[in-house]
Amino acid sequence: MSDAAQPTAAEVRAAAEAVKAALDRHLTAVENRTGEDDPAVYEAFNALAVAAEAYDERLYDRYDEVTPFEIPGADDALPPYAGPEEPNALSVLIRRDYAVVEPRRLIAQAQRVSDVEAADGAGNGTGRGAGASTHTALGVLFGEYEPDEIASRHKEFGLEEGDSTLWVCATDELPEAGEWLAAPFEADAQRVICRFDVSAVFDEDDLGEELDELRR
Repeated sequence: MSDAAQPTAAEVRAAAEAVKAALDRHLTAVENRTGEDDPAVYEAFNALAVAAEAYDERLYDRYDEVTPFEIPGADDALPPYAGPEEPNALSVLIRRDYAVVEPRRLIAQAQRVSDVEAADGAGNGTGRGAGASTHTALGVLFGEYEPDEIASRHKEFGLEEGDSTLWVCATDELPEAGEWLAAPFEADAQRVICRFDVSAVFDEDDLGEELDELRR
């Protein structure tokens, strides 16, 4: 990089001040969070990430120095958004990974659901033999409970949480009923409005739950 293209010392200083201000905003948002998924915390996180990256770049360009900051997911950032500015419809894609750590507990819970249905006369045959295998038990439990309830009660079902991600994608219009059921998980990364990731990787770095990419 030529000297003419280098940031000035004042620009580096301004970038450092922006990081300090972003840190204050992030801490304030965390202190006043209204819930686990408070959007103000995610927005403050994203602003802090942007400010830290800008400072790091200017510091390197001017002084050939780097910071110890590392933003998880920066290498996997989504491509530029190319969807409509005012989406008429949305697709919300969620992936949650689990390890089956207590198969006996899982099977017992599924059998309990099957027994209650049989006692109430509400069974439709899907829960029959729920205690026969982990495969059958999973079908019973995920057929009985909503995914969010499985997530909140996973330990009761003998499961251990892995990574999870949620993508909100813009669509031009709501698809016809049944149109995408044969291939439900295809996503155009350029139409992702926002993305939220949860991973033990972030916890190990004391970063907690992270907003990987937020566009406006």
